[in-house]
Amino acid sequence: MPLPDSTPWQLSAACVGLPPSAVFARGVQQAAPALRACARCPVQRECEETVAPAESWFDGVCAGRLWRNGRPASAARIARVVDLDAGVARTARTALGSQL
Repeated sequence: MPLPDSTPWQLSAACVGLPPSAVFARGVQQAAPALRACARCPVQRECEETVAPAESWFDGVCAGRLWRNGRPASAARIARVVDLDAGVARTARTALGSQL
């Protein structure tokens, strides 16, 4: 999903090519493809620094988390809905903290 003013890190994002309805979803089921992509994304840090979801009242997926009105959604609920394999689950636990 490169934007017209894309920077090199955006072009490396795992969500490139996903529909905006998945990336900017408010529900876990709709966001599942973006959450899976995020779990293996090499530019999570850059994404979170640029989007600043907590400061911008962001809705959607950013840096491995689903955000609603600038607050991360329940990690436990996300883990139940999104089919995470063992390696991706470890990455998600690291990104989301001990909530999983």
